[in-house]
Amino acid sequence: MSSRQGGKLKPLKQKKKQNQDVDPEEEAYKEKQKADAAAKKAMMANIKAGKPLVGGGIKKSKK
Repeated sequence: MSSRQGGKLKPLKQKKKQNQDVDPEEEAYKEKQKADAAAKKAMMANIKAGKPLVGGGIKKSKK
């Protein structure tokens, strides 16, 4: 007879995360990243739908 217990061990309790002080610059950067990702996602959806891109790029002269 061994003194070991069978089965899975219970995980140790994790400490609760404390709210960290967030810099306003860092928060603004994260918001900008989210906005850029949303714009990129919308642009990719337009490309897949077959809509032309806004702009036009270099125009060729017809001579």
